[in-house]
Amino acid sequence: QLQLVESGGGLVQPGGSLRLSCAASGLTFDVFEYYYIGWFRQAPGQEREAVSCMSSSDSTTYYTDSVKGRFFVSRDNAKNTVYLQMNSLKPEDTAVYYCAVDWTPFNIHSSCVTTSFRDWGQGTQVTVSS
Repeated sequence: QLQLVESGGGLVQPGGSLRLSCAASGLTFDVFEYYYIGWFRQAPGQEREAVSCMSSSDSTTYYTDSVKGRFFVSRDNAKNTVYLQMNSLKPEDTAVYYCAVDWTPFNIHSSCVTTSFRDWGQGTQVTVSS
């Protein structure tokens, strides 16, 4: 059974950087080579929102406007790990961050939403504060 485990969260000052990791296990193939990838976040009292989605076929990546130019997704198929590099962090980036994957193709630009993903990690807390 597929499992996703996020790590790398923590407390960082505004303007700082963090790199989140999402490691997949439980399947016998390179998950991120074939699955669509999503990064989402949820702040207290708010709905879970999309940060980024990546296509498995050509690694085309969608970023929500608020993180464009600051956040970057990459993957290491050999390690079955996907990363979210977060730069120039702002207090409003504070949230629990989740990675998610799904086998079914979708349009990452129009359907980067929670309902496009079946499998989720447990989340990692990111706090941006001075």
